[in-house]
Amino acid sequence: MRGYVVFLRRPFAARLLGGTLLGRLPNGMGMLAVVLHVRADGGGYPLAGTLAAILGLATAAGQPVLGRAMDRLGQPVVLLPAACASAAGFVLLAATGAGPLPLSVGAVVLAGFATPPLEAGLRALWPDVLDGQEQVDAAYALDAAAQELLFTVGPLLVVAAAVVNTEAALLLTGALGIAGTLVVALSGPSRRWRGQPRAADWAGPLRSPGMRVLLLSLACAGIALGVYAVAVVAYAERYGRDLASGLLLACMAGGALAGGLVYGARPWAGEPNRRLPWLLAALAAGYVPLVLAPGLPAMSVLAFVSGVSLAPVLACSFALVDRLAPEGTVTEAFAWIVAAIGAGGSLGSFVSGIGQDVGGVPGAFAGAGAGGVLALVLCLLGARTLRPAPAPVTAEAAA
Repeated sequence: MRGYVVFLRRPFAARLLGGTLLGRLPNGMGMLAVVLHVRADGGGYPLAGTLAAILGLATAAGQPVLGRAMDRLGQPVVLLPAACASAAGFVLLAATGAGPLPLSVGAVVLAGFATPPLEAGLRALWPDVLDGQEQVDAAYALDAAAQELLFTVGPLLVVAAAVVNTEAALLLTGALGIAGTLVVALSGPSRRWRGQPRAADWAGPLRSPGMRVLLLSLACAGIALGVYAVAVVAYAERYGRDLASGLLLACMAGGALAGGLVYGARPWAGEPNRRLPWLLAALAAGYVPLVLAPGLPAMSVLAFVSGVSLAPVLACSFALVDRLAPEGTVTEAFAWIVAAIGAGGSLGSFVSGIGQDVGGVPGAFAGAGAGGVLALVLCLLGARTLRPAPAPVTAEAAA
């Protein structure tokens, strides 16, 4: 834990981490808030799952676009307008409800696409704020663990606000995004940061084969997350316990928080590409038993276990991005990680909604294990591309 304390004492480190977590709370609230609002307005599970999927897909599409803009223009000029536009989307959805459909679709597209890329921006700032690679590695680990608070606190905030009404949950989601973005974007490091020169091509970080494999694998892991976000609502309705959805989301996030803190508390020998398949195997093994959907006490335990490997997978992936992304694409590369997980989550939300109609609660959860297994398979198939490139041989070394 000493590494965490050391880097948090650096100027601006705690502010940037805390502000980013606050501004990213909508990531842990949005899908659940949309599903609850649509259901309260009389919409069915297919519609609720579809709108949640559109929200996630729009977020996935927007992150690389906004990330590339930040690499070129700087952070505040992109982050602040994006946060306001995203909040406007949540306000519009609160006003329209499940219909008319074109307005509700437009609202979730705006809320998702304009989501400010705070996560990618923070990781781009760490090398400038921290002192040396050891502190950067500790920051990645704590970042991966702490972000699980979003999926612990976020769902509980949604459920608490929904006690008033589901419109309040959507409005709170947008407001928190603006508040956190202000904390980050008005800081000195964010205002001063500029991206490095990059090659003038459209592909950016996607030029790297290893990045493409990593993104596909994480997208499949995202499927499991999206399945879970919708399936827990179906589970709560099946057992007649309104708070069960927020509780189960919090249990999974609590497992991820615990796993991430343990993973980041010690240094790891060897390259991260060797650890990632083992971590993905553990992730898949945690998701498969959810299809049993037992009573709430046992399900809470399964939910906690399913999350234990999530933050370690993300922390290991962040370290790989540093090795795989081409120079000058740092913010966009991290934004693609967010986009991949978000796109997978959107597909998972859609699949889970259909699965609920076809197979009940077990059908809603079935895609979680499948997504985890597919993530592992893709990682193993592309393992060669994840290896770090050999260091170039200099003339002095050759002599």
